Amino acid sequence: MSDNAPETLSFEDALKELESIVQRLERGDVPLDDSIALYTRGEALRAQCQKRLADAEARIEKLTIDANTGIPGGQQPFNAD
Repeated sequence: MSDNAPETLSFEDALKELESIVQRLERGDVPLDDSIALYTRGEALRAQCQKRLADAEARIEKLTIDANTGIPGGQQPFNAD
């Protein structure tokens, strides 16, 4: 388990560590106190990965241009009528 704060890890490193934690918890051979610490760390990593994915999705949406309107996806043209 890494001592790095989840927000300092790359998405890939956070996901890799999260997968490792899940595998350890699924084996069921981790003492209770360690399981709680692992679960807490895993939840922080999960939240960070989810945030990074949401941020990436928002950036992609800004870059995606609707072929018909020329307007970035998710936006509507202003209609002053």
